[in-house]
Amino acid sequence: MFLHGGFLHLGGNMLYLWIFGDNVEDTLGHARFLLLYLASGIGAALAQTVVNPSAKVPMVGASGAVSGILGAYLLLFPYATILTLVTFGFFWRFIHLPALVVLGLWILLQFLSGYLSLGAAGDAGGGVAFFAHIGGFFVGMALLFVLRPRAGRRL
Repeated sequence: MFLHGGFLHLGGNMLYLWIFGDNVEDTLGHARFLLLYLASGIGAALAQTVVNPSAKVPMVGASGAVSGILGAYLLLFPYATILTLVTFGFFWRFIHLPALVVLGLWILLQFLSGYLSLGAAGDAGGGVAFFAHIGGFFVGMALLFVLRPRAGRRL
């Protein structure tokens, strides 16, 4: 959870933490946020291992732990608007979309990519542990109920 495959990998995880992490941490507090992050990362690694126990490529990165933060964010702030870059060919535009749409499409993409990577030979998916993303996401959602947000915040 503390190593990355390159600067793009690190940058992507930091972007997601910047967008979603601060609100989750404000709601849970520092200690519970850290626990959510670490437990989501462990759950993510376990999920990927269950799906592909014979992988020859080691899992590197914090994407599964960050995915747990995304899952918690989805439950805490489903209707918060996310400024999103939408592209269509050469045309691009920034629009505000509800977190439910942004994160719903993101997890759907993880399921689709994970499913497509199952049929390929060897360690498919370009080295991306899609099932770690999925596992971390759902572990983060489940842990949110255990960790209970601070008073004043409700699920």
